[in-house]
Amino acid sequence: MTRPPRRLRPRSIRTRLVLISTVLATVAVLVSQAAGMTVMSGWLTGQIDDRLGEFRPPPLPAYVRGHGTLPSSSDAAVPQKDLLPSDYRVFFYDADGTLLPDSLGSGDGRPRLPGTVAALGLTTGKPATLPAEEGDGSWRVVVDTDPRGRRVVVALPLDTVEGATSKLLWFSLAIGAVAAAGVGLLSSAAVRLGLRPLARMERTALRITAGESALVVTDTDPRTETGRLGIAFNTMLDQVRAALHRKDASEQRLRRFMADAGHELRTPLTSVQGFAELLVEQPRLPAARRREAHELIVRNSERMSRLVDDLFLLAKLGYAPVTHPETVDLLSLAADGVRAAVVAHPEREVRLAPLAGDGPEGTATALDVVETLGDPHQLAQVIANLLANACVHTPPDAGVEVRVGTALTGQRTGGRDRPGRTSATAALPPGVPVCVVEVVDDGPGLAPDAARQVFERFYRGPSAADGPEPGSGLGLAIASTIAAAHRGRLELDTRPGYGSTFRLLLPRGVGPESATVA
Repeated sequence: MTRPPRRLRPRSIRTRLVLISTVLATVAVLVSQAAGMTVMSGWLTGQIDDRLGEFRPPPLPAYVRGHGTLPSSSDAAVPQKDLLPSDYRVFFYDADGTLLPDSLGSGDGRPRLPGTVAALGLTTGKPATLPAEEGDGSWRVVVDTDPRGRRVVVALPLDTVEGATSKLLWFSLAIGAVAAAGVGLLSSAAVRLGLRPLARMERTALRITAGESALVVTDTDPRTETGRLGIAFNTMLDQVRAALHRKDASEQRLRRFMADAGHELRTPLTSVQGFAELLVEQPRLPAARRREAHELIVRNSERMSRLVDDLFLLAKLGYAPVTHPETVDLLSLAADGVRAAVVAHPEREVRLAPLAGDGPEGTATALDVVETLGDPHQLAQVIANLLANACVHTPPDAGVEVRVGTALTGQRTGGRDRPGRTSATAALPPGVPVCVVEVVDDGPGLAPDAARQVFERFYRGPSAADGPEPGSGLGLAIASTIAAAHRGRLELDTRPGYGSTFRLLLPRGVGPESATVA
């Protein structure tokens, strides 16, 4: 099957709809007219068949063999051909089955009859249609047998039926042409009106493409196809705008991150370069000065190494989820962290305690095993980082307490952010069972501006001695990223004069089907 040339196929939806509706309407009109013609032709033919079935030819004298003519009537004033009413014609086959040349009836023309009865092939009493002997007309004939055994053929012309059918045909063609033209005009207007919302949507899309990104589609009736398309289009626009906003924000964070990383690396790198040049340019430095230079080079090299390791860990956490988690006992990790903090800060009181109960949200009343699925090394790093921050950024006499237990997310734990609560990730849904590790200190607390920045990369708060901490400023950013990678959340509750509470929330009761944590 060959396809039509591309230039002949309509490209516009409007043109296609108009053509389809016009063709369908025209076909419907023609089919209905054809059905009417068929019914009319059958009805008229049936009328003629009824006339043929009711007609009985008058009795005639015996046919004289050898003369080939019918004898004259007893009334010489009435010709033999006028014995029949109307346009009937009667033809005879003799007893031998030969068609006689004479016939009854005054009409013009005659059906095309064969010369013998055997060639006639008609059933007695059943009407049939035969073509005219001359011209394009047709005759309706019926065959009967007279008492003498001769075959009698009674015929009526179908001129009336064919004339009515011909007139009806031309009338149908005219009606079809008028209907096609009218349907074409009306469907063009109706399609143009129906596609008006799509045209408005097209203009809006062109304006958005031209730079007016704040526009939306106004046709959003959910009861119509165009309205649902408009809703989907607006949803897509919102998602595209959100993706572009995230892309811009990500690019800005990346530029700021690279600038901060370059700034952080520049200081130790400059120190290493300066002291190395000093050792090269002054080979006769005193041993004490040379040792001091070596120590400073080593110290700054270690600082750069830690910074590079932290940057690599952040990149790894951002692109590689925890794909092989294992069961982790948070109580054991917290106890290990407390022991390490006591060794590193012997002058400070660091305690391990159960999570305080608070109505339906807190359920633990004593220290007990609290298990979750995750990476034990990363989670241990989070707890160690929180303890190190609490010990470094609070006065030596401030106590630090690590609380472990289970809870349901709500207003107190893991719920939406409120005054004094900050986090780098979104709040968890209420009523979700979680494992909780809190690192609480009774230090001076943080101001709101400082609390909003603690999870930012390279942010360093004041140490206990009111001096900048020489660390990389990535510890809390890494801890928050690890919590998010475990489908959890790290949040901070603090107020000036009331200390700080860093709260690590992790999913509880995770089954084997959720073993892959992202």
